Amino acid sequence: MTNPSTTLARTAVTALRGAGVREVVVAPGSRNAPLSFALYDAARAGGVRLHTRMDERTAGFLALGMAKVGNRAVAVTCTSGTAVANLFPAVVEAAHSGVPLVVVTADRPARLRGTGANQTTDQVGIFGRFAPTMDVASPDLDALLEFLRQHPPRPLHLNVQLDEPLLPDDGGWDGGEVPTWAVPAVGAPMERLVLDPGPRTVVVAGDDAGPPARVLAEQAGWPLLAEPSSGCRTGDSVVRTYRLLLDGELGRQVERVVVQGHPTLSRPVSRLLGRADVEVVSVRPRGMWPDRPFPVAHEVDQVGVSGPDDPWWAAAWREADAATSRELDRLLRAEPDLTPYEVAGAVSRAVPRRGLLVVGASNPIRDLDLMVARYEVGGRRKVIANRGLAGIDGTTSTAIGAALGRPQSSRAIALMGDVTFLHDTTGLFLGPREARPDLTIVVVNDDGGSIFATLEQGSPEHAERFDTLFGTPHGVDVASLCAAARVPHLRVTSLPELEQALTTPNGGLEVIEAAVRRDNRRELDARIRALV
Repeated sequence: MTNPSTTLARTAVTALRGAGVREVVVAPGSRNAPLSFALYDAARAGGVRLHTRMDERTAGFLALGMAKVGNRAVAVTCTSGTAVANLFPAVVEAAHSGVPLVVVTADRPARLRGTGANQTTDQVGIFGRFAPTMDVASPDLDALLEFLRQHPPRPLHLNVQLDEPLLPDDGGWDGGEVPTWAVPAVGAPMERLVLDPGPRTVVVAGDDAGPPARVLAEQAGWPLLAEPSSGCRTGDSVVRTYRLLLDGELGRQVERVVVQGHPTLSRPVSRLLGRADVEVVSVRPRGMWPDRPFPVAHEVDQVGVSGPDDPWWAAAWREADAATSRELDRLLRAEPDLTPYEVAGAVSRAVPRRGLLVVGASNPIRDLDLMVARYEVGGRRKVIANRGLAGIDGTTSTAIGAALGRPQSSRAIALMGDVTFLHDTTGLFLGPREARPDLTIVVVNDDGGSIFATLEQGSPEHAERFDTLFGTPHGVDVASLCAAARVPHLRVTSLPELEQALTTPNGGLEVIEAAVRRDNRRELDARIRALV
């Protein structure tokens, strides 16, 4: 007969498998040893794929990346105490993005709560609203399955009380029988709104908007203002330079906006959505806070159109976009040094059909927004980013998780800034037994936080304090860092060098460091905005 903690851990693993979990990330610890042993046995039996990471924050974002591309829940488990708190960044990102992440934390038995016992804190409800908690003290499989299956896509927290002995006392486990997946109950009927043509309308597609935004724009003949991670930056309705055009005459003529997904990149879009003279139709997004931060006239689940609009409106946007794009490309070609925009453009062109691109927050995704290649419909390229809270946390681990979770990708590339890259250094350190992704990480290195140079704090009157408070130059030798992780590294300083490096991947995990300037970023952005 197995001991109580082993039985409890195996029941929890059986429940995870019954809830559709097939990928699990383990952060090593003593208190979660029963869970680790049970997961190892389940992996050996072919029930799950196991990944191990020494850093809980890295482990959480690795699981997040796999969940974002796999369309099913991924679990991460850790020991008690500060280990649990280190999962918080991944949990809040998953909550705001609507990603099904299952956090399985080991805890001391209830009798030790409220005492000074080692590595013991109050873990029940530690993630607050972001992840409902089930405090698990007994091996009740039905209760575990009910908890895991009743919630919409969002993080869930299993807090498992494990008492000594913590090691299995039998010859191992065959993974158990997987419970039959219960068909979810039918939800509320979808609310659909059919719009008539007439008002000058644009479709704004934020993160995770998906193909419906493109289909609507094409059926109506409306301009599509789609962020790179919208899932619909494809087809002929896409306006590449919409961010610039919104501050011009065409932007001032907009009378109605249909917004889908989670738009977060552009201040011109935010200003458009907040205008009193613009009617906003919102398609409810995923995530824990579906309410929009701007006035909404109609909030529905789906939007259709009764017929095509007057073609002059879309034609005006296409003509203006083509002209502005030519001017932008001409401006960048005239620059003597490699620019972050050119890096983003080269990366986007390097993503083949069925390829995967993971984009970091801050400047890289905004640069990509102006430079992304015009992808055809049906190319099955997947572009993802952590836009729930738009932080730089865990980006390398998210990219590795996405590459591992989407093995059918023809190629996987990640684009991020140097501070973002350094923020998740431990994501590079993979044990010799771990699955290694085929992933090219392109690091745009301007030795600091150049996004702040483009904001109010980057204005000349704050120059004396800027680097200390915001620019934060670090001087890190990226090549040596990669060498410590045994990750191949190449530094490039020109567009031809970058394009050559992107066309000849080494396979496995590799880093291309694109060195760019930071001292002229504010002035460069001002010249780009002045194109319209």
